[in-house]
Amino acid sequence: MSIASPTSYLSSFSLSVNDSILSSSPLKYLKFPRFWPWQKVKLGPLAVSPMGFGTWAWGNQLLWGYQESMDSELQEVFNLAVENGINLFDTADSYGTGRLNGQSEKLLGKFIRQKQMRDNIVIATKFAAYPWRLTPGQFVNACKSSLERMQIEKIGIGQLHWSTANYAPLQEQALWDGLVAMYDKGLVEAVGVSNYGPKQLVKIHDYLKARGVPLSSAQVQFSLLSMGEDQMEIKNTCDSLGVRLISYSPLGLGMLTGKYTPSNLPRGPRGLLFSQILPGLQPLLSSLKEIAQKRSKTIPQVAINWCIRQGTIPIPGVKTVKQAEENLGALGWYLSPKELLQLESAAQESPRKMIQNIFQTR
Repeated sequence: MSIASPTSYLSSFSLSVNDSILSSSPLKYLKFPRFWPWQKVKLGPLAVSPMGFGTWAWGNQLLWGYQESMDSELQEVFNLAVENGINLFDTADSYGTGRLNGQSEKLLGKFIRQKQMRDNIVIATKFAAYPWRLTPGQFVNACKSSLERMQIEKIGIGQLHWSTANYAPLQEQALWDGLVAMYDKGLVEAVGVSNYGPKQLVKIHDYLKARGVPLSSAQVQFSLLSMGEDQMEIKNTCDSLGVRLISYSPLGLGMLTGKYTPSNLPRGPRGLLFSQILPGLQPLLSSLKEIAQKRSKTIPQVAINWCIRQGTIPIPGVKTVKQAEENLGALGWYLSPKELLQLESAAQESPRKMIQNIFQTR
C-alpha cells in the first residue's frame, strides 16, 4: 500500500532542503523535476510516470462541454505535462461526441507530432466492445484505425474498454482473441482491460497467459469515493496477478476537488449525480481540506496522491492549463500513513459512494 521508504525519504528530504536553504542559495534558480527517473512505475514492459493524464474530455461535448476552440489550450496542456515528465496519456476510440468520435485520439496524435517526442510517449487507448465487433479480426481493425487516427506506428497499451460478460458472453472470447492478435502482430506493446471485476479479471489473465500474452494493466474507477469492498478486491487481485491498476476518475468526476457544493453544482448530467452524493461527503471533504492546508497543497492534489500511495497510477482528466498545473502538484511528495488512515476513515464515514460503471463485471 505504501511507496518504498527510501524513495519517500529522499523525496521528503529534498523538499525540506528546498524549503530551508534553497531560498538563499544560487540553487534556487534550478528547476527540480516533479519526480526522478527512478521513480517511474513499471507497467508491463513499459516505464511510465507515477501519474498519467486522461483525455475523456477531449472531444466530449455532452459531459465536458468540449469545443474545437479549446484545441490550442489542450496543446498547451499536453506540452506542459510532457515537460514535467508525464509520459502516459489515456484515451479511447469512442472518446468524442457524434461527428467528433475519435477526436481525443486525433488530438493526441497531432500534439505528439508537434512536440516531436514520439518515442517517449506511452499512449494507452481503449477499444470499445461494440456489438458489431464480433470477430478477432474486427477488433484488430479497430486497433489499426486508432493507429491511423493518431498516426503512430505502435500503441503503448491496447485495452479492452469493457467486458461483454454481463450481456453478450459469446462475444467476449472473440475480443480476447483480438487482444492476442494485436499483440502478436506488434500493433501494441502491452495489453490491458478496463471495467473488469476480480473474477473476470482472473479469467482473462489466465486466458491471455496461456497464449503467451501478459496482461499488463486493469483500469477501474478508483478513488476515495470508490474504495468499497468491490474496488479493494479488484486492487488485491491486480496485486496478486502482477497487473498494474490504473485509477480513472481519481477525483470522482470533480466531486473531490472542493469546487462544488450542494448549492453549487456543475451543469449537465453531472449535476444530478452530484446532488445525490455531495450532501454526504462532508467528513471526507473536511479531512481533505485539513490535510491540504497543513501540506500547503490543494484538495485535488491530496486526493490524487492518495491513489498514488495505493500503488495505482491515477489518470485525472485535464482540459485546461490550470487543471494540469494543479494535478502536477500531486507529485513529488507522499501522504503519511497517519494521513492515509485519516482519509480512509473519513471516506468510510461518508454515507454516499460513487456510482460504479454499469459495464463493470464481477
